[in-house]
Amino acid sequence: MTEKRKGAGSIKDIPADILKQLNQGRLETANLTEWLAVDQKILLESLLLQKNRTKYLKAVLENIDQLKKQTVNSINEAIGVGLLNLAVENHDQAFLSEISTHQSDLVRCWAAYAVGRNKNLNIGEKLNKIRAFASDTHFGVREICWMTVRPDISENLAEAISILSEWATHENENIRRFASESTRPRGVWCEHIAELKQNPGLGLEILEPLQSDSSRYVQDSVGNWLNDAGKSKPEFVIEICDEWLKENPAKETQYIVKKALRTISK
Repeated sequence: MTEKRKGAGSIKDIPADILKQLNQGRLETANLTEWLAVDQKILLESLLLQKNRTKYLKAVLENIDQLKKQTVNSINEAIGVGLLNLAVENHDQAFLSEISTHQSDLVRCWAAYAVGRNKNLNIGEKLNKIRAFASDTHFGVREICWMTVRPDISENLAEAISILSEWATHENENIRRFASESTRPRGVWCEHIAELKQNPGLGLEILEPLQSDSSRYVQDSVGNWLNDAGKSKPEFVIEICDEWLKENPAKETQYIVKKALRTISK
């Protein structure tokens, strides 16, 4: 088993050979600094060269050039959607399958967008396909994948919650965390879900199984979910936290409750 790289603390400190491998898609990013340092245009060209799809390059680069604001996330989405459209146009599903398991985490992020922005898939199909990305070992892929399907979750809330409530009991902590994180009423870097802000009780189907989850990763998400809800419905959050502590005052539950109530005055 190879030792996990720590990654540089700043972009200027990334060794040239490491940055070259990242841009060629031969290495995963080790931290957020490296993730931000990758030149996605170079990575795209390297990928398309590797996969004999250089004919796709021009159209995707044009997508990027048309962006009003070029950020890491907007470029990421533009590439993912561009590759999706080209794969559909060229009946090239094989390509999308190949990039979904690519060595580069950023390439897998593009593949996640190709699922999340596919208008031919319903919410059930999208969630089924996105689950592999939800369990990805890389933090970046896990963050991007819930963002790609969140608009569909919001538009099909009842069905999405019904599906994700089953994920909340999954043995994989990353999948359990996805169920909570993807449905946060306010969330981070994403549109709010108005229905959950006004009626957070709809999310209890997902949250209840996670109230004393053993994973800190999941606990943080559940605490943040409830803290989101508390900004609109503080009484609801206080009541739920009191109930949970009565049912199971385990240290895990206490941690979640403390996080949930951190901005609420009882």
